[in-house]
Amino acid sequence: MRQTDTSLIAGTQRGNWIRLRTMIAVRWVAIAGQLLAISAAVLWFDVQLPIGLCVLAICIAALSNIVALFIFPTNKRLSEQESLAVTYFDLLQLCLLLFLTGGLNNPFGILVLGPVVLSSTVLTLRSAVLVGATAMALTSAMVFYNIPMRDAAGAELQMPELFVFGHWTALMIGIVFLGVYSRRVTSEINTMSDALAATQMALSREQKLTDLGGVVAAAAHELGTPLATIKLASAELMEELEGDLREDAELIREQADRCRDILRSMGRAGKEDSHLRQAPLSAVLREAAEPHWERGKTVTLSVLPETAAERDQPTIDRRPEIIHGLRNLVQNAVDFAGSAVWIETMWTADTISIRIQDDGPGFPPTLLSRIGDPFVRLRRPTAQRAARPEYEGMGLGLFIAKTLLERTGAQLTFANGAADGLRGRGAIVEVLWHRTAIDVARSDRPQALAPNQLILP
Repeated sequence: MRQTDTSLIAGTQRGNWIRLRTMIAVRWVAIAGQLLAISAAVLWFDVQLPIGLCVLAICIAALSNIVALFIFPTNKRLSEQESLAVTYFDLLQLCLLLFLTGGLNNPFGILVLGPVVLSSTVLTLRSAVLVGATAMALTSAMVFYNIPMRDAAGAELQMPELFVFGHWTALMIGIVFLGVYSRRVTSEINTMSDALAATQMALSREQKLTDLGGVVAAAAHELGTPLATIKLASAELMEELEGDLREDAELIREQADRCRDILRSMGRAGKEDSHLRQAPLSAVLREAAEPHWERGKTVTLSVLPETAAERDQPTIDRRPEIIHGLRNLVQNAVDFAGSAVWIETMWTADTISIRIQDDGPGFPPTLLSRIGDPFVRLRRPTAQRAARPEYEGMGLGLFIAKTLLERTGAQLTFANGAADGLRGRGAIVEVLWHRTAIDVARSDRPQALAPNQLILP
């Protein structure tokens, strides 16, 4: 089984997703706000400020935007280093303006949180910590070093020391809290986005394999008649010809048999002809588990005794979501089983359930509550690493299986076996559907099978 390739959707590459045009637009808004705030303070409130230095700081930001517009294309995607440099520049320019306008006596000091939240959202953890630490250091320095604001009479506009201390404390808490909070939420969103993309890729691949199998099955069905005719004609020629011509007729017959065998073996991979789009539950489960029968573990399929007496085995759609989801669950069980895996099916008048259990070590107790989350990394015991050194699980397979099966209306539960059970403390996964969700006979979908379509050349 090939694992889903998530290298193209790795969360570590999200630093390259920011467009330069977006950062330029945000900076123009900041420049406009800075000009408006300084103009209002000077013209309306008669606050004395070092106007020349303030305008110089704003002009530097405007000049950087103009240079970026001329040097780089507007659709340029910033790399991790470039995003860090842009964020750092904005932080330093803002802190310079705050230094020129009273430091933490300026109520606009809260804007320092902007670059911190941005870095926590789009940059790597190392870069985000670097920006946050710089913001905390510069904010702390502005408590003691700043150019005070003065009113029209020349008196300093300064808050009481207690208020300044409170302002500084609030900013320190805000930098840490908002940085961690935004980092955590963004990480969860990005992880779920990556996992859903991987799920879609897996489902697309399964759908392509299923469609390909349908084409092969139909081709085998349509080519059966001409191959039989070739075989019959070659047999008649073998009776009438002698020498080299007879050997040629035998070769034609052998190649016709070979074509038949090839088409038959290829048809087993997907079988999605019209009459097999719906199949008994046991047949669909057998198809999902078939790739793992020859992996050195005993895989047993059975029907629970309570169900054996019933005759109405459910007929369900051979949906790629069901096949791929169950296949992932069986693969996980075979991966960790000691020697055996048991797959049991049961159905009642209202429900259909599948139970998959292995005789392995079971799910780690600390991980049970997180099963189904994508990209879960757990430090494995030394014994497990020695037994399976090549395995680097991230929980993505279980997430894909859970997501695909839940799309079909299934409910999944994960548990470990009892210590005194006959099968040990192996992992147990149970998949439960209401019969109306997948049972063709209980649903409102039409049950009549469409006629097979002729494949035209």
